[in-house]
Amino acid sequence: MSTVARWTIALASALILSALALPLWRIQLVAPQYPEGLGMVIRANTVSGASAHDLQSINSLNHYIGMKAIEPAQITELRVIPWLIAGLAAAGVIVALVGRKTALIAWLLAFAAAGAIGLWDFYRWEYSYGHDLDIAHAIIKVPGMVYQPPLIGSKQLLNFTAVSLPAAGTYAIGAAFVLAAAVFVLGNFAPSRRAPVTEAHA
Repeated sequence: MSTVARWTIALASALILSALALPLWRIQLVAPQYPEGLGMVIRANTVSGASAHDLQSINSLNHYIGMKAIEPAQITELRVIPWLIAGLAAAGVIVALVGRKTALIAWLLAFAAAGAIGLWDFYRWEYSYGHDLDIAHAIIKVPGMVYQPPLIGSKQLLNFTAVSLPAAGTYAIGAAFVLAAAVFVLGNFAPSRRAPVTEAHA
């Protein structure tokens, strides 16, 4: 692997590691009674409100429709994700040091698998919160209504518009994957030696 390729992989690893300090996802709820919206920010190790009391307000609203409270301490993934991010970053550094194409391929495959599993698990988490309702104790009951926010994009949930979008940490991870994939696609490895070209003599 060339020096440029090694530094590019190292940069990709640094971008992955930065996701530990950046928000990964944001869900915003907007309604006539909340014109400024209520926001929920998901980080690698916690879930918090976009403003001081947003998460408390969201949990209070969820109680009316029978949804479980969002309690970060009870979410197993928030204890796993930081280690996964750190592990991917460390593996990237090893790839840069080793400088072999096979190591890069293995890292890219693990990277892609981790991303796909992460998105699937987030969808599953949203599905569980939106569908597994305590109807018996719900104050507001709408037959057949579920409250799963979208994975990406916007969705109308009663009088609320829910908007779910990636945040800076996810974009940093995405940029890291693009950089690493570019190294592989461009074949930025040590060039093979070529035999010198000799002129033909008559």
